[in-house]
Amino acid sequence: MTSPASFVHLEKAIGVTFRDKEILVEALTHRSAVRGGSTKRHNERFEFLGDAVLELVATEYLFQYKDKSEGELTNWRAALVKGEHLASVAQDLKLGEYLFLSRGEEASGGRQKTSTLANALEALIGAIFLDRGFQEAKRFCDEFILIRLEKLLAQGKDRDEKSVFQERSQELFGVTPHYKVVDEHGPDHDKQFTSAVFIGEEEVARGTGNSKQRAEQAAAKAGLKEKGWK
Repeated sequence: MTSPASFVHLEKAIGVTFRDKEILVEALTHRSAVRGGSTKRHNERFEFLGDAVLELVATEYLFQYKDKSEGELTNWRAALVKGEHLASVAQDLKLGEYLFLSRGEEASGGRQKTSTLANALEALIGAIFLDRGFQEAKRFCDEFILIRLEKLLAQGKDRDEKSVFQERSQELFGVTPHYKVVDEHGPDHDKQFTSAVFIGEEEVARGTGNSKQRAEQAAAKAGLKEKGWK
């Protein structure tokens, strides 16, 4: 189990020294580490706050691109705040090493899970906002997240697979695809959903994610590959 004493290395890496270390502890406490009846809190509230802060910072940053349409900017923002991207940033910061997890969660590879790392990064942003204010949270987002925009665009990460799949389906078949959750399993703190994408009655592909939206995105991505659509 990580001890707060090691936080000095994390603080140095992100350039933030927390006034209240308990805020940082809570932001890095995974739901699995909080047992029933415990007064300890997990980081989901911080994740909720950090998500909103990042959304605002990213929107303000992208607003400078005056020659881009709202649709393009929306896709760019989605690429910046996507769990896959946030988890990559968290991995570079070695954020997983600082998380408080249950033994079971750690044994199952919790420190490397994309969803856990992405959520922890959002929680960290929320903690920075609470402890040091908006400008410091904005600096962190600028320095570690928004700076990667050009790389994400070069990799085509701004593509919204659901939108592309829908456009191609409507263009070729005159049909809007629909999605259905076909399976969900796992504990509340790490529930996994499997969604199938249909064109009419045809099930094209399935995808899995830690939310219904991410499962649908994964299904659309698999559907594009199945159909051979670019």
